[in-house]
Amino acid sequence: MGSKGGAAGALNYPGIGSTEQGTAPAGYPTVLKEVRVGTGLAVYRRIADGILGWELQRRAGLRVRADSPVAVPGARVVSGFGAGPFRLDASCQVVWVREPAGEDMPQSAGFGYGTLPGHPARGEESFEVEISARGEVFLRIRAFSKPANWFYAAGGIVTRAAQRYVTSRYIEGARTLAAEGTPT
Repeated sequence: MGSKGGAAGALNYPGIGSTEQGTAPAGYPTVLKEVRVGTGLAVYRRIADGILGWELQRRAGLRVRADSPVAVPGARVVSGFGAGPFRLDASCQVVWVREPAGEDMPQSAGFGYGTLPGHPARGEESFEVEISARGEVFLRIRAFSKPANWFYAAGGIVTRAAQRYVTSRYIEGARTLAAEGTPT
């Protein structure tokens, strides 16, 4: 399946790689969002390429700086959101990657990354696209996290609202990737 990698000592949460199996460490609130985004191998591949090439984050409105042009185990990525003095940079490290597997159906592709010190949360998030045996394409976003410190814990309602907003932007990004290259 996928592969784990990187400097696990720098990651700041338990259960490293858990999103690949759809699990979370005890005491960590979870998010699971699954949506149908289209049909066919071409749609699946466009979204897989977008996920693995950081395009989903960019289309969600995040500024992305990564030390690799594609998600690979151990790659570090900083996603920035906000504006001006309210910009927050969130550092993560890729902990698992699953590449597209030829023409076979069903299959899935994507990656999971975990938080590094300085991120407002402690936890992991994954982005996967799956194609069913019938050719239906689904986006799956999984996450588990806790606030990194008292300051972010105090803003719990705002933090959860921001997470829901960014998740909705990821979904919209996947839908636009799915629609690209299709006849209008």
